[in-house]
Amino acid sequence: MHKSKGPKWYAYAPYVREMNLWLKHVDEVEIVAPVTDMSISEIDIAYNHDHITLTQIPAIAFINISRGIKSLLALPYIFFKLWKACKRADHIHLRCPGNIGLLGCVVQVFFPNKVKTAKYAGNWDPNADQPKSYRFQKTILSSTKWTKKMTALVYGDWPNQTKNIKSFFTATYKDQDRTVPVTRDYTKALAFVFVGSLVTGKRPLLAIQIVEQLLSRGFECKLQIFGDGVLKPKLQQYIDDKQLGSSIVLHGNKTSETVKTALQSAHFTILASKSEGWPKALAEAMFFGVIPIATSISCVPNMLDYGNRGILIAPNVEDAVSKIVLALEANQGLVTLSKLASDWSQQYTLDVFESEIKKLLKA
Repeated sequence: MHKSKGPKWYAYAPYVREMNLWLKHVDEVEIVAPVTDMSISEIDIAYNHDHITLTQIPAIAFINISRGIKSLLALPYIFFKLWKACKRADHIHLRCPGNIGLLGCVVQVFFPNKVKTAKYAGNWDPNADQPKSYRFQKTILSSTKWTKKMTALVYGDWPNQTKNIKSFFTATYKDQDRTVPVTRDYTKALAFVFVGSLVTGKRPLLAIQIVEQLLSRGFECKLQIFGDGVLKPKLQQYIDDKQLGSSIVLHGNKTSETVKTALQSAHFTILASKSEGWPKALAEAMFFGVIPIATSISCVPNMLDYGNRGILIAPNVEDAVSKIVLALEANQGLVTLSKLASDWSQQYTLDVFESEIKKLLKA
């Protein structure tokens, strides 16, 4: 969803921050997207370009019968708006997966001679259990018969991919942000962080329960949770009921600088998601030597080098706690994990990212 304030357009910061790197290298931009009148939040930032046109289309969703009927009725109008925008464009850029992304995948077929890129921000794992709409988007982006002059950017290295598919990454920090992380002491109080939406898919309750169990086993630790979502009241109630308030804090949405400060001294980050694309919360934490604790989904095993620069867990408290305790008992091994995590993440800076984007736009 996009929001306006004066002449500026705002949207979800991680997405806009990335798009601003693309926009630095084009003369004019047309964004085709739904618009909301909701207020601009701390996690929204503005597009940085002097020549932006936003073509508004309805938001669509199929969460119930009423919304589904309205969305079906809106499809021809949205399709027409996307087709007109693609006809005007010199370069077509899609953001997938999603409902509008799915329509964009269909529309771009009618423009075989135009150069295109698609950012597939979800899980590209061919074996992942995903909705049919996601699988359709993956199929059409991969197809060299239906999708011409396309580079689809995906997370992770996967076998047997077509020439349309390029393994890619995303970034948050610049070359100048690279620093030698502090060497943590894993024998004293441990600082954990969770960064992400407080929704079922991110499993924030599991992060809380992991720290709860470590506390019950006598480990001194604290968990800071950055993010907001529908689960926040239930999570706060759980913390209150279990009397964990002195060790676990829900901060809500905070600025990137606030999160960055927390990461610079944290020992571990927990992200036990059900599904991911490229989890920036892990890559950002690893940049500063924070050891990631994560479920083995999407490209996460590759990011963590299959356990050589992080701790891969099953999505249950017992498995996670036992693996963390084993790692804590091998104290020197944690120092190595921290260094390897930082060395890997600091390869992927915004400077490198922008350089790769320029190559794609000139293709």
